[in-house]
Amino acid sequence: MLLMPYRKTPLIVGEIYHVFNRSVAKQPIFTHQRDYQRALDTLEFYTYPQVNLRFSYYQRLDQSAKQKFLKQQKSGVKPIAMLAFCLMPNHAHFLIQEKQDGGISSFMRKFQNSYARYFNVKRNRTGALFQSMFKAVRVENESQLIHVCRYIHLNPYSSSIISTLEELEAYSWSSLPTYLGYSKSTLIDTSIINPLFSSAQELKETLVNHADCQRSLDQIKHLLLDD
Repeated sequence: MLLMPYRKTPLIVGEIYHVFNRSVAKQPIFTHQRDYQRALDTLEFYTYPQVNLRFSYYQRLDQSAKQKFLKQQKSGVKPIAMLAFCLMPNHAHFLIQEKQDGGISSFMRKFQNSYARYFNVKRNRTGALFQSMFKAVRVENESQLIHVCRYIHLNPYSSSIISTLEELEAYSWSSLPTYLGYSKSTLIDTSIINPLFSSAQELKETLVNHADCQRSLDQIKHLLLDD
């Protein structure tokens, strides 16, 4: 099991952070649609309030037991609020609000351990999959929140994973389709980002207007964790 190194700067309850981690040696860790879907399912599972069950064990439960488990989770307070995310071939970006002491650190540890076990079994490999310490930068104001949200959602386009903005809107492995109203997600908490835009169309226009200058946004250079 991966043990997170001690974090010198504590993460504060109520604050929002741009969280990032990359695979060891920048190797691809999401190579098939089933890998991305497994990651999404794992992310959602570990946002539940009191998860004392491994995701791999949860998947083995019958439907009745799963429904009972999910019903129990609805009454608790989630350790984090996932505001935005984007999965890339060898790394992932998250915009997360700390809801409980140690929430983000616990969430990241559980997600990374769970996905690494899945990946290693499927590829018949051993050892660490993610770099041990994830990076987290606090978002200090509303302007930065908008910029970082935009940066995360534009990542597949600015990194040339996809070639058009139309493809970006349909990129299933980010929270953008949820914000544009194309899909629903129980993983994403839209209550903080949505009020920053008058409509989904305004959010879309903001992305389009900044897409081609994504890499030159000096005003958030200190927030854009090393890609």
